[in-house]
Formats: sequence, structure tokens, C-alpha cells
Amino acid sequence: MKNKSLLIKNGTIITLGETNQIIQDGALLIEGNIIKKIGKSSGFKDIEKSTEVIDAKDKLIMPGFINTHMHFYSTFARGIMPKQPAAENFVEILEKLWWPLDEILNEKDIYYSTIVQVINGIKKGTTTFFDHHESQGVQQGIMDVIEESVREIGARASLSLGISDRYGKGKEGIKENIRFIEKINRHKKITKDEIVTAMFGLHALFTVNEASLNESVDARKSLGVGFHVHIAEDLSDEIISKDKYGKSVIKRLYDAGGLGENTIAVHCVHLDDEEMYILASTNTAVIHNPQSNMNNAVGVANVLKMLGKKITVGLGTDGMSPGMQDDVRVANILHKHNCKDPRVFFCESCQLLLENNAKIANRFFGKKLGELKEGAYADIILVDYLAPTPLNETTFFGHFLFGICEVQVNTTIVNGKVLMKDGKLIHIDEEKVFAESRKQAEDFWKRF
Repeated sequence: MKNKSLLIKNGTIITLGETNQIIQDGALLIEGNIIKKIGKSSGFKDIEKSTEVIDAKDKLIMPGFINTHMHFYSTFARGIMPKQPAAENFVEILEKLWWPLDEILNEKDIYYSTIVQVINGIKKGTTTFFDHHESQGVQQGIMDVIEESVREIGARASLSLGISDRYGKGKEGIKENIRFIEKINRHKKITKDEIVTAMFGLHALFTVNEASLNESVDARKSLGVGFHVHIAEDLSDEIISKDKYGKSVIKRLYDAGGLGENTIAVHCVHLDDEEMYILASTNTAVIHNPQSNMNNAVGVANVLKMLGKKITVGLGTDGMSPGMQDDVRVANILHKHNCKDPRVFFCESCQLLLENNAKIANRFFGKKLGELKEGAYADIILVDYLAPTPLNETTFFGHFLFGICEVQVNTTIVNGKVLMKDGKLIHIDEEKVFAESRKQAEDFWKRF
């Protein structure tokens, strides 16, 4: 059913895009799931009489945030006690927390893990998620459960299952990726619906053998999709790859035929110049996850160098949070600290989230995301923000990092549908969902 027309008026419009414009006392008209018209509120007087209106006085009207690397399944790790003694390095973090966790997840765990993260994301203004799922204990049909949760809330998402041979279930994961991608592609062809799209997922390549890698490459080529894959998050990934296969992780994926503009390489903390050249030459996007990298003590990705080599680097959260505000601020501070130079990474941190995430997302969706313009998808947030200093195109990044990121998202709209208004979700009983999630988490913790 097509959404009704909706007029948002009297707000300050932040268009973003290649030529970011700030329109004071601005308005935009949504028809169906796209933005029909943008301009000054005074130019929409006639339309007001025949459509639903949201008054955005004292609010910013912005594109919704895009999270280019998320793990919905991580929800039930919140407050859990990992296997003891405490992990001393990244491999032990996987072995004592994440691998035991994803081995025992069941469908109900994953349903609530997903729906809770999507709700929290909507409240933070995240309208699009690129999720990378792991559940070695249950793979067949599991992507339908995640899809159901995403659609129930109404967020936009690109979904993938990370295949792995660590428990001998690589072929099962490959089959599930193929099944789900084919299903989504059929649905999209019939309905033109792009609320949910699909990619082919790979876990870190040190857990993927040659047979599974080659079969996955053949499958993703025939399906016309790219990979969502962890690359060199920890130095151990590179060491294992060189010891076992005689080449770096990037070279291994490149030689197999797995890179390109429809693949996203996540983390890329430990890359040399040759690997960066390969990424640049294949137009493969990289996703930076600063909070997660710091939390796991794996190092700092050389994002400045990657940007200098014309690699498109976006920003993700790696399951730390569905919202983007914390990671963009941490990115700004982390690289200053790492470079011991307060002059670096102010503009770049904003560029990763507000510009590059949109460029990456637009490789996978048919209409524009991350920009307010006529013909773009109507994925929009309203933010309660009264500027204490002049707000214009020149000063916007400063306002964004040190003001806008701190305030409440008031309204979230995805695909032309209002999902949250005045801080309240409209179509979901949030309190009931979280109560059921707590009950399910208790059951999960007993199994863990």
C-alpha cells in the first residue's frame, strides 16, 4: 500500500550530498516513498490544505544515518560473562565470547536480538543498516527471521550471513546465502521493494577455506552481488593467511575474484601499501569501526592513508551500537590521538559518516540515500537542535560533531513512513518487546 503524502515544514533543512545546502525555514514534500519537492516553507502553502503536516519548528531536517557495518546478533552479549579466564587478545575474544555465543543462538534469540537493535537504531536516527550475521548453530532459513524483524519495525537493511568453516558448516552457510539472495532478488523484481536487500557474507577469511571461498565467489558472481567481509581486523588474520596461503588477506580475496565496487571490506586495520593499492584499483569500499577496534585493542586503521589513495572509507559500529553518533565522534578523537596531531580528522570523520556511507549505500539501492533531494528515498530524521552560533554550510561539521550528535532525534521516517514521532515509536510496543527480550536473554544466558 502506497504511503500518503506528507509535508514537513518550518525546519532547517540539511541536504548533505555533494553540495550540502542549509535551507532555513525549509520544507519538503514526501509522496509515497520518495521526496517530491524541497524548498522554503512559503512555497508550500497550497499543499498544506491537502496533506498531512509535521511542523519542524526548532528542528533540523536531515537524511537518516546509514550504518555500513552492524551485527544485530550481538544484543544478548550485553552484560554476559565471557568464558574465563579473561581473553588476552583478539583471537581469545572470539573463542571465549563471540564463537560460543553464535554457536548457541536459536531463532527466537535472533529475532529479539535483531528487533531490539533496530528499535534502538531508529531512536538514534539510523534508517539503513548493513548487517553481517553469524549463527553457526542455526543457519538454514535464519535470514528470514532477521528479515522479518527488520520489516516489522520498518527500517531499511542490507542483510548477509557470514559463512565460516570453523565448525565445518561452510557449505550450509553458502546455501543459506544463495537461498536468501535469490528470494530477495525475486521479491525486488516483482515489487520494486528495496526495504531489504542482500549481500553474500564471509566471516574473517582465516576461518574460510579455499573450497568455500571459491564456491562463494562463483555464487556471488552468478547472483550479481558482492561480499560483506571482515578483513585484517587483527594482525592474526594476516599472519594466518600468509602462513597458510602464502599471501595477504586482500591478495587472497583479490586472486579469488572477490573484490570490486559491490564488496565492502570491514576493518582493514593491518594493511600494507600493496593491499591498499588493490582496494583502490578495484573500487572496493572499506568500513572503519573505531570504537570496536579500540575495545578489542586490535590497532588503528590508517584511514587517512586510505583516503589519500582514493579508497572510499565509510563508518560502521560492528555491533557496539546501532547508532552512529558515538563512532563519528570517537573517529575524530582517535585519529588525532593516534597521529599526535590535533589538526587531523575533523572533516574526515564527518566525511566518513555523512558523505561516504551514502556513496557506499547508493551502490546497493536503486534510489538515493543519505541526501535530501527530489527523487531520493524519503529516509529522513528530525533532530531537536537550536544552534547557539551561526549555522551554515561552512560551520555545519562543527555543529554536527559537537552539538547535533549530542541531542535527541525527535522523528524518524523510513521509505516515507513515520516510524517514530516526538521520540515515541508509533507502530510497535517497545516496552513489551524489551520485556520479552529480557525473558529470552535469561534463557540464552543459561544455555551460554
